[in-house]
Amino acid sequence: MRFGLFIPQGWRMSLTDVPPEQHWETMLSLLHYADNAASGEAVPGGDWAWDSVWVYDHFHTVPVPSTEATHEAWSLMAAFAASSQRVKLGQMCTCMAYREPTYLAKVASTVDAISGGRVQMGIGAGWYEHEWRAYGYGFPTAGERLRALDEGVQIMTRMWRTGSSGRFDGERYQVDGALCYPQPLQQLPVGDGGAAVPSIPLWIAGGGEKKTLRIAAQHAQYTNFAGRPDEFDHKSRILADHCRDLGRDVDEITRSANYNVVIGENQAEVDDKLAWIEAHYTKHVSAERGAQEVESWRNGPLVGTPEQIAETLTDLKARGMTYAITYFANAAADRDQIELFQRQVVPHLQD
Repeated sequence: MRFGLFIPQGWRMSLTDVPPEQHWETMLSLLHYADNAASGEAVPGGDWAWDSVWVYDHFHTVPVPSTEATHEAWSLMAAFAASSQRVKLGQMCTCMAYREPTYLAKVASTVDAISGGRVQMGIGAGWYEHEWRAYGYGFPTAGERLRALDEGVQIMTRMWRTGSSGRFDGERYQVDGALCYPQPLQQLPVGDGGAAVPSIPLWIAGGGEKKTLRIAAQHAQYTNFAGRPDEFDHKSRILADHCRDLGRDVDEITRSANYNVVIGENQAEVDDKLAWIEAHYTKHVSAERGAQEVESWRNGPLVGTPEQIAETLTDLKARGMTYAITYFANAAADRDQIELFQRQVVPHLQD
């Protein structure tokens, strides 16, 4: 199993206790920490603790929009690329309709060049209605958003592989001859045993059973959907059905999930961490919303002692979930939970 780490960028009110002039320093410090962990240099947990770091592609905070900072994802991708050496760089996930696919392909390819070939393209249809409308994107129907995802992925893949969009006449996008140079530094094989061509790994996010998982079966190198065991099993079966219909081996696709992690040496420590989360949110939202937020954390699959979390992940790995992207609520202020996870969970699951 491989592991990714979310960098606190503000979207989940993760920088509210940090002065604005220290936001970048805070993010950069954790990036360097994970980058060193990727090389096994004097970091608790041993070699290759973190395969990747991640941010969210959002503009307004949750659980409610606020004036607290949310740093823009692709600006951070470029900054992370120039400020790290080893760790992979992803967004979970980029909203297809926030940027034209021709432009997004060009941006991602440029960042891949800056990073030396480490960009991961998390991509999805988008859902945060308040944000869409506030930024003037309207809020298309789910079907229209999924059509944009499908067509956009086709355009980006073509641009990365060939250097040009060619002519594409879709229902949502019409492009003709958009060039993409530099092409990505990364190389991915095309077809069964085909030659490698320039491209960027696609992480298609979402568990929509009729459309999203079919798009993933067609185009993805990675999926990202529900992380609870029963839900994961169900979505995996749907993905396998789509792959079978399309003549693709489902094992070509790495299945990942995102997890809120609350970890302590014992139950008392876990309870203290949950109390901190509730207190943190109720400084910025109503007591009712704060209680709802902590309840969603409390019921997550990766809440408990290292032994409990390792057991859960071992079970998920057996089900086919081989890439966990982790979020720690207090990461901006304290790495205690990250280090405990590295020392006592990661070694049990690493390939």
